[in-house]
Amino acid sequence: MIKLFAPPRRTETVPLFPLKTVLFPGAALPLKIFEVRYMDMAKDCLKGGKPFGICLIREGAEVGVPAVPEPVGCLARIAECDVEELGVLEVRAEGLERFRIESTETTRQGLVVGEVERFAPEPEAPDAPGLAQCALFLRKAIAGIGPGRFVAPLRFDDASWVGFRLAEILPLRSDVKQKLLELTDATLRLAILEKFLRQQRLI
Repeated sequence: MIKLFAPPRRTETVPLFPLKTVLFPGAALPLKIFEVRYMDMAKDCLKGGKPFGICLIREGAEVGVPAVPEPVGCLARIAECDVEELGVLEVRAEGLERFRIESTETTRQGLVVGEVERFAPEPEAPDAPGLAQCALFLRKAIAGIGPGRFVAPLRFDDASWVGFRLAEILPLRSDVKQKLLELTDATLRLAILEKFLRQQRLI
């Protein structure tokens, strides 16, 4: 009898930044950091070129007592940073891979640190139903918002990228955005967003 063993799960430890917003892979997010715990986190990430995790807050607030994060978030890297006023670090974070939190602990400073496992990349779906219509709407939306707000390259033929960008810019509730982040099927995510666009008569 042959016993099959599952490969060990690869986890890593990252500092978490719970916010009242959802970060998607490939998105740019401007942040103003002023709490000591997050200033130190940002400096450490910049020094070591390390990512941190952004999660939607499930319980609590952005400032003060450590908030309880949703179990799925998105890794981020600091692409740009500046100090325009004393005690405030202005950061442009860019979304990387999604992750699932396996466990958390809180440091003495009040920084939540998570043991996380990254999501596997989504398979490409160039023939996803509705991709052409959604991509056309997205092109127009990005032209109106300004391409500088988005992380290059712009991949209108990628169902995952188009779905994440629509989820990012459309006026959806935070809990809906969180569900779209957690989905692992790019075709299903795009179908949900296409239905919303049609209901709103945007396409």
